[in-house]
Amino acid sequence: MPRSHRICLANVTYLVYSRCIEWRNMMAADYFKDMFIEIIQRTQEKYDFELNFYQIMDNHFHLIIKTVNNDATISRIMQYIKSRFAESFNRATNRIGPFWNERFKDIIVEKQENPIYFLLWLLWYLACNPVRKKCVKNPRDYRYGCINCYLHKDIYYPLKVTIHEYFLKLGKTFKDCVKEFLYFEEAYARRRAVVW
Repeated sequence: MPRSHRICLANVTYLVYSRCIEWRNMMAADYFKDMFIEIIQRTQEKYDFELNFYQIMDNHFHLIIKTVNNDATISRIMQYIKSRFAESFNRATNRIGPFWNERFKDIIVEKQENPIYFLLWLLWYLACNPVRKKCVKNPRDYRYGCINCYLHKDIYYPLKVTIHEYFLKLGKTFKDCVKEFLYFEEAYARRRAVVW
């Protein structure tokens, strides 16, 4: 059966994710997560796009990317990230063979029924991934995610993270936006019956 054609659009927000081969924990070591961050840095230097969020786990990753022109399609961006990381990983471990389990998956945020609600809920869902995996008790404590970019205005991260426009619509000031955004955290925590 032929693969479905990927929709590549400019000026839209994509949730993209991909898993390691056989879902193995091949990125469990911090060294490889740091390597993945370096690859994204190189991608940001090469292509024009907005990185709105990232979450790097032991056997998969999630990125929220907004494309800004047709030259840097989501396929081109992701092909570069995945192929460069696979090459770097195989070279570092003296390994051959595929690293990724499948094509990357994508969801276009703007095509969802309520895009703003979808994105704000999604940010907390992704941020809580390491909580669900019992890596940390609080999503704010996970080193390889960037939820704190949406909670603290001038926080430093190794990657350039562009706060998504939907978040900025929550209030007149960043502080107002954070206050509204925290309601989504509370709602998520209630649904999951977790407290941190």
